[in-house]
Amino acid sequence: MPIEKATFGAGCFWGVQTRFDELSGVLETAVGYEGGALEHPTYKEVCTDRTGHAEVVQVTFDPSRISYDRLLDAFFSLHDPTQLNRQGPDWGTQYRSVIFTHSEQQANAAQAKIADLSASGTYSRPIVTSVEPAQTFWKAEEYHQKYLEKRGMVACHI
Repeated sequence: MPIEKATFGAGCFWGVQTRFDELSGVLETAVGYEGGALEHPTYKEVCTDRTGHAEVVQVTFDPSRISYDRLLDAFFSLHDPTQLNRQGPDWGTQYRSVIFTHSEQQANAAQAKIADLSASGTYSRPIVTSVEPAQTFWKAEEYHQKYLEKRGMVACHI
């Protein structure tokens, strides 16, 4: 089975990256920006909330070791998908809940997961996570990569 990519926006990308890195079958992660109009955006530009980009984590994974469905479970467990354009104290469209899909199968799986979670009553408010075709992933500046790990900080386990 070939290696695949998955891309998720779930608020500030630092903690999200750390938690995806903990999953067996995840080969690599990178933080960056996706979903906006500006080419080669910088963190400073994205933080203005004017570029249209979301802070995202691009996950490279081995589907023979971890399923895309398991990545979706992790994504939904590590943030509140009912908060529109914010997570905790961070607000703006760059912190939106979004799944950028790299195939029709990923899009179908993401939509099915949202439908299942919505029907289950897991959340008291509607899920606002958008599912969009993958666009250009702009890798964030090097100092953002593995940010918490470089500082000896650890995110909560998923």
